Amino acid sequence: MARKKHNQTKYEIIRAATHMFLENGFSVTSPKMIADSLDISTGNLTYHFPTKEHLLAVVVGKLCRFQWMKYTEIVNEGNTSLLALCLELTAMAAICEENAVAKDFYLSAYSHPIPLSMIRHNDTIRAKMIFGESCPDWNDAKFTETEVIVSGTEFATLMIAGDPISLETRIAGALNSNMMLFGIPEDVRQAKIEKVLAMDYRSIGRSILAQFKEYIKQLTDEELEEIIEEMTAYADKIS
Repeated sequence: MARKKHNQTKYEIIRAATHMFLENGFSVTSPKMIADSLDISTGNLTYHFPTKEHLLAVVVGKLCRFQWMKYTEIVNEGNTSLLALCLELTAMAAICEENAVAKDFYLSAYSHPIPLSMIRHNDTIRAKMIFGESCPDWNDAKFTETEVIVSGTEFATLMIAGDPISLETRIAGALNSNMMLFGIPEDVRQAKIEKVLAMDYRSIGRSILAQFKEYIKQLTDEELEEIIEEMTAYADKIS
């Protein structure tokens, strides 16, 4: 019985933290605020998750997979869809431009080592599926190395949301640069950029983030435990 209660506290912390990160912002949410919302001590919270970054990594790990599932469903081209990849960054940038809380959440994910490692890992897996044919001689290390550069471009694109340069111009530049890294021909790059910018990416981004907020509430304890274990593995590598 004690073990079950121990685990339930851990899962309740994740659900409460996710809600507060997405509703109030990661930066302004303190461990004490999360603990107070559950009527537990801060020490109890940090026993399960030493820092806010560990909690953020759990949320980001699920968000990476959820977003990819949703964007591939929208474009209906399967898991190797280059258009879905373009749409994901475009919609995220649009969200950051209009929603300060979402911008804080996404930038925090790219600014902390553990969630950033999880982003790069997930993106590397996708890159091998999408760009495998255009990069037939690449090994795993080359894909991983390139995703480090891509994640930097993504961070910069999200960070400068609100810049005087139009969102469309910044998105076009980022997508073109990222696709060029993987050897995508210019005509294909331009066609994908034109197609994604013609989509209602602002509404799509809002909808998917709203869906994620509901999705995370409905995750089973087993699904939460799986992503906790993955986060712990990355935390151990970095420490």
